[in-house]
Amino acid sequence: MPSRLTTSVAATGVATFALLYAPQSVLPDIAARFHLTPAQASLTVSAATGALALAVIPMAALADRVGRRRVIAWSVLTAAALGLLLPLAPTYEALLAARALQGVATAGVPATAMAFLAAEAGRRHVGAAIGALVAGNSAGGMLGRLITGLTTDGTSWRTALALAGAFGAVCAVTAALLLPKGHPAARRPSALKDALTDRVLLCQYAIAVLAVAAFISVFNVIGFRLTADLGLATGVATLVYLAYAAGGGASAAAGRFADRHGRARATLAGLAVAAAGAALTLPDHVAAIAVGITLFTGGFFAAHAVASGWVGARAPEHVRGQASGVYLFAFYVGSSTGGTAGSAAYQAGGWPGLTALVTAWLGLAACAAVAAHRVQKSNGTSAAAPPVTATSPS
Repeated sequence: MPSRLTTSVAATGVATFALLYAPQSVLPDIAARFHLTPAQASLTVSAATGALALAVIPMAALADRVGRRRVIAWSVLTAAALGLLLPLAPTYEALLAARALQGVATAGVPATAMAFLAAEAGRRHVGAAIGALVAGNSAGGMLGRLITGLTTDGTSWRTALALAGAFGAVCAVTAALLLPKGHPAARRPSALKDALTDRVLLCQYAIAVLAVAAFISVFNVIGFRLTADLGLATGVATLVYLAYAAGGGASAAAGRFADRHGRARATLAGLAVAAAGAALTLPDHVAAIAVGITLFTGGFFAAHAVASGWVGARAPEHVRGQASGVYLFAFYVGSSTGGTAGSAAYQAGGWPGLTALVTAWLGLAACAAVAAHRVQKSNGTSAAAPPVTATSPS
């Protein structure tokens, strides 16, 4: 695969997720500035991911008309421009409005990136191209949070967001300059209906909603737990986001496990590891929390990788793009609504209350994986296409 395409898609992933999740590590500082509860502060993240969820399918339709390359480039550039404006927000309402607009802008990338790469990289190189994008997504999610969290102690959350915005802008410009021109894509009107009537696909959408609700809930609140409950400085607490490094390895291992033992078992294994990790975070000991968060993160990414790949394998060729779009819609609905609900659970019942809710969500996701396996087995169907991993979130 040409190095130009590799660099451009990696930069796209880094820019998108660095900008989307940069405020998460400074939620306690934002809450203190605007006198907010944890649940209210979590809307800083949920406003963007909720707007993204609503915009992802319309953005996919727009890309079919004006070109995927154009949508991707303008998405990352607009999101970066809004990222530079976030620190200037005079009120919390203005901050939320800017974040919602940023979510709409960001939606162009997950809505079109996989289909764009499938068309541009060619069959021999599409796996490497998707790998570069997913790696960029994971790195961006981690770097955006680290930049804000590690710099806010010596400055302010506004300065920290400005630095994250500048980082995202550099990556966005790099992506826009290097992305290839792209080829026009045909759209089949019946694809969305087909993507919404397959019971196996519906189960994968349920897994997306529930698993990411658990994941974002924990990371929306972990800063409050470590700073307010355990007395750590924001910069030190931010190191918890290094757990994202476990995501890449866990996703790859889950893919190999799924090839050998089936997608249902691989999904269940990932969810079980995530639940075990959540349980390990219950003691008020930093070391236990660090180990638990690492296991929780690895388990989530493993389950997400398998579920999103299951969508690509299950959906016929003409449905695959729309099915991926619906999966991402479900994913970001779970991120926005679940993230806020989890913050409210923490506010009402502390960390044990949040852990109980997260474990229940993971259990329901496991039920959906079992149901998908049973439906697929009863139909006597098998994957008709190679897995297509959805953009890694977070």
